[in-house]
Amino acid sequence: MVSLRFRAAVLHHAPVARPYAETRPLRIETIELDPPGPDEVLVKIAGAGLCHSDLSVINGDRVRPVPVALGHEASGIVEEPGAGVTDLKRGDHVVMSFVPTCGGCAPCREGRGALCEPGNAANARGTLLSGAKRIRCDGAEVSHHSGVSAFGEYAVISRRSIVKIDPEVPLVEAALFGCAVMTGVGAVVNTCQVKMGQTVAVVGLGGVGLSALIGAVACGAGRVVAVDLSEDKLRIARELGATDAFLASDPDAVAAIRDATDGGVDYALEMAGSVKAFDTAYRITRRGGTTATAGLANPNHTFTLPPVGLVGEERVVRGSYMGSCVPARDIPRYIALYRQGRLPVNKLMTGTLTLDQINEGFDRLDRGEAIRQVIAM
Repeated sequence: MVSLRFRAAVLHHAPVARPYAETRPLRIETIELDPPGPDEVLVKIAGAGLCHSDLSVINGDRVRPVPVALGHEASGIVEEPGAGVTDLKRGDHVVMSFVPTCGGCAPCREGRGALCEPGNAANARGTLLSGAKRIRCDGAEVSHHSGVSAFGEYAVISRRSIVKIDPEVPLVEAALFGCAVMTGVGAVVNTCQVKMGQTVAVVGLGGVGLSALIGAVACGAGRVVAVDLSEDKLRIARELGATDAFLASDPDAVAAIRDATDGGVDYALEMAGSVKAFDTAYRITRRGGTTATAGLANPNHTFTLPPVGLVGEERVVRGSYMGSCVPARDIPRYIALYRQGRLPVNKLMTGTLTLDQINEGFDRLDRGEAIRQVIAM
């Protein structure tokens, strides 16, 4: 197979000033993609979601080697399996996971694929799991983003980053299962293991936060509390099953939530990537409860809490990366729930974009005006 040439969104430097519609951090370039190597797959991208994890690279919160072809939440169709890939064939529908799971490191052997050591190391280097870079622009190497690089017409991806899905699922909606749904629902189901009748609060109602909310509803949580700065997102949360909704900017919000939930919730999930949001989540968690965060805050930001509270109140603080998921196990499960109507993922869609509208889309995401926008290739 010869190299492919096609259009993709490439970030050449970061951080980039706002508004992105003017500064154009993502340049639509003609890139060259090498054929898949052993245990790799060429995928024709169908849908790619705009996520805060991409935005955090653009704004400098997360440092990644540049130039980089962004995009990590995606669905597509197998175009060509590489050598050694025998369980996928041309035409299969797939969703990509943003951490490849090697299957052999200690976390993978323990069923904690999100913490795969070789996978996360490859992501930090901007390579595929094999250590290779398959993308070039004007003759220079371009880094892969989270092993996916979905903001283009094609991608070469490690087999360990790919999950085959039911072909009946609309591919544009299927993209959301690669990050928003896996991270949000997984935080509820895997990280917190919420049980029927328990109380859950979600602070920050973007794509991941609202995914967590519908996950809590699907688990049978007795009270599902939505907290956000946007009245529009609180309205959407109520439509998706939130029993209570509170405006985060209200100075009395914490007291009101604690009063409404008889002293606080069993589980408070922070999904905004903000220290202030995490502080709110911690303060609305009851004695003996768990505060979990899946929001990727700026790595230089810190949160301080008195250890005596952890002891005297038996509080738990937890992180959740990729929803503590095993992608090959969990993505098909969540898709099955979606098809049963129990995870209304389609309602998280703000709309679709073309590749040329990507910078304007990130402006809307940055301003909090969108839940999930998907580039339909």
